[in-house]
Amino acid sequence: MTVTISPGTPRGCIVAPPSKSMAHRLLLCAGLAEGESRIGGVALSEDVAATLDCLKVIGADWTLDGDTVTIRGTDVRGFRGGVLPCRESGSTLRFCLPLCLLSGACAELTGEGRLPERPLTVYEVVCRERALLFARDGKAVRVRGPLPPGDYVLPGDVSSQFVSGLLFALPLLDGDSTITLIPPVESRSYLALTVDALRQFGVTVEWDNDTRFHVPGGQRPGARKLNVEGDWSNAAFFRAMEIPVTGLDPESRQGDRVCEEYFTALRNGTDEPPDLSDCPDLGPVLFAYAALHGGGRFTGTARLRIKESDRAAAMAAELARFGVQTILEENAFTVPPSPLHAPAEALDGHNDHRIVMALAVLCTKTGGTIRGAEAVRKSFPDFFERLRSLGIEVRYDAMDQ
Repeated sequence: MTVTISPGTPRGCIVAPPSKSMAHRLLLCAGLAEGESRIGGVALSEDVAATLDCLKVIGADWTLDGDTVTIRGTDVRGFRGGVLPCRESGSTLRFCLPLCLLSGACAELTGEGRLPERPLTVYEVVCRERALLFARDGKAVRVRGPLPPGDYVLPGDVSSQFVSGLLFALPLLDGDSTITLIPPVESRSYLALTVDALRQFGVTVEWDNDTRFHVPGGQRPGARKLNVEGDWSNAAFFRAMEIPVTGLDPESRQGDRVCEEYFTALRNGTDEPPDLSDCPDLGPVLFAYAALHGGGRFTGTARLRIKESDRAAAMAAELARFGVQTILEENAFTVPPSPLHAPAEALDGHNDHRIVMALAVLCTKTGGTIRGAEAVRKSFPDFFERLRSLGIEVRYDAMDQ
C-alpha cells in the first residue's frame, strides 16, 4: 500500500489505541487460565491476531465480539503438538515458545517477514543445556520439552521477551524456579508489564533482588474479566504532532510513557541524551521529533538493529531523503540540526510499522509519499484513518482502493 500525505496542521484529539504489549500478556494469561476469561479493549492488529491464532493451536478456545475476546483457557502441559503461525510477531514467538516446551510434544513455530531472522539464541541455549529439541531453519523453529523447573541464567541485555516467555511458563511447572539475569538488565518496564499481567490473574512471581526472579511452581492463572489499557507506544506518534490523547494512564508501567519527558527534553534542549535501552520502540518517533525540533542525540540504540527492521539504519536512510544527515554509531544515534525539505522521491516503510508512522509524522510537515504503508496493520490498523480525522489529507494509491 502506498499513501501520500499532504502537509497540514493536525487538529483535534484522539482516544489512545489499546496497548499491544498488554493485550499479548492478558490474552496469554487468559489462554492459560482455568475457566473462561473476558478481555475487553482488544484491537485486532496483525500481532495480536497472531497470538490468538497460536493460543488456539495450543488448545485455548476463544471468540471475538467487537473488541472483547472471550477465552476458555487450556492446560498447556497437555499440548499434543502442532504448528503455531507467529506471522511477524516477535512477542508471539518468544512468549509462546516456552509454553510449547511444557509438554513432550513437538511444536513448530513459523514466522514471516524478518521474524525468522530475529535472534532466539537465549532459548537455543536453554534447550541445549537441558537436552531439549531446538532446531531452526530459514522459516520455522521446532522445539520439544518437557521443560524442567530449576535455575535459569539469561543475559539481561537482550530482549526482555525471553524472560517474559519463561515467566509465563515456569509457574505452571510442579517445582519452583529462579531466573537470574546477567547485568546490565534492560527493558525492566516490559518485565514489569509481564509481572503485573500475571498478578492480575493470580500468579505470583517475585524479584529476589535486582537481577533474580523467584518463580513458585504449581500455579495456574485464574479466569478474569479485564480491559486492555491505552497504548503509550502508539499514542507517541500523535503526541509528537502535539495532539492530545485521552485514555492513557500516567502511572502506567509501560516504559514508553517516558515519551512525554523525552519530547520535552528535545524541545527545550538537554545535556543528557535520551537513553532508549528501556524503550527501544520509541526510537523512530523520537528521531522524527528531533528532526522537527532542532536535532538531538540518543544513546542505548543498539537493539534497534534487531527489530522488524534495522530501525536506526532505516531512519537514517529515510531522514536523508528529508535532507537530514544523521550520525549512526554502535549504540548511539545523532540527528543534527537541519532544515527539512519535502522528499523528492517516495519514502520506504521498510516493512516496519513504527518506521511508517514516524515518516507520517514528518510528512504532515513537508508532504510525502510512503511505500509499504500497510505495515501499520501490525500494531495500529486504523492509523491513517485517525490521521485523516485530524484534518490531514491522506491519499491511497489507486491500486489500493
